[in-house]
Amino acid sequence: MQRFFFNKRLVIILITLIIGFSLIAFSIVIRNNRKTPTVVQQFGNSAVGVVNQVVGAPVSGIKTVGTSVSELLNTYSENQQLKKQVDSLASEKVRNQTLTSENKKLKTELKLKSSLTNFDLVSAAVVSRAPSSWQNQLIINKGSLSGIKKNQAVVSQHGLIGRVIEVNSASSKVELISNEDSSSNQFATQVLSKSGNINGLITGYSQNTNLLTMGQITSQKKIEKGDRVITSGLGGNSPEGLYVGRVAKVEKDDYGLASKVLIKPAADLSDLEIVSVAKRAD
Repeated sequence: MQRFFFNKRLVIILITLIIGFSLIAFSIVIRNNRKTPTVVQQFGNSAVGVVNQVVGAPVSGIKTVGTSVSELLNTYSENQQLKKQVDSLASEKVRNQTLTSENKKLKTELKLKSSLTNFDLVSAAVVSRAPSSWQNQLIINKGSLSGIKKNQAVVSQHGLIGRVIEVNSASSKVELISNEDSSSNQFATQVLSKSGNINGLITGYSQNTNLLTMGQITSQKKIEKGDRVITSGLGGNSPEGLYVGRVAKVEKDDYGLASKVLIKPAADLSDLEIVSVAKRAD
């Protein structure tokens, strides 16, 4: 019985297709024949339109379903990727929380009230930078009312730029590391080399090469071009871990030991609009 109905449906579909193609052929013939009355041509065009709609509707439906399925699969794939990213972020957050907790416990056990790496950043806008002292100083719009103190380190979003040398209630003067006066650049720094950390001091700056000079090096460890340089926290109010730049060149003494390290500053000292003052946390 089911096979009978199936065969019947197949016959109906074949008959419909035959009639449709016949009407299309008939319409083409009567269009090309100028003697065919206009009413007959209109009837042929209408019949062809109906057949096209009947045949085209299932095809259009199949295309729509295919597009929807494709979009659904793409959405599912994107959803799986987002879930993986969320899981990764959650794991990283848990890890950071664990490290923070361990750090606090160690400080408690060692009875340390503060650490060289504990500092807060206070954002400030550069309000003045005179052309006559462009390489030396600038003025920011934060002062003692914001907790700013003399000798605090100042950074941009890329790295160290200088230190506070004068504080008013609502503004402060910042001395830049690009100041060529060697007496003003005594930042305690540290080279992070593969053979170990090497301490020294920023003792100067060359405007011609845009390089900082790090001297007072006593370690015999090897320093290579590209090694990162940070503040060591041993020079007073400057906290440890502020990014200074990378080693550009190493000058050696007669014994082959590093006597002077030239550093490419990480910060763009010619483009400073928003900076941050590093305050040591209590």
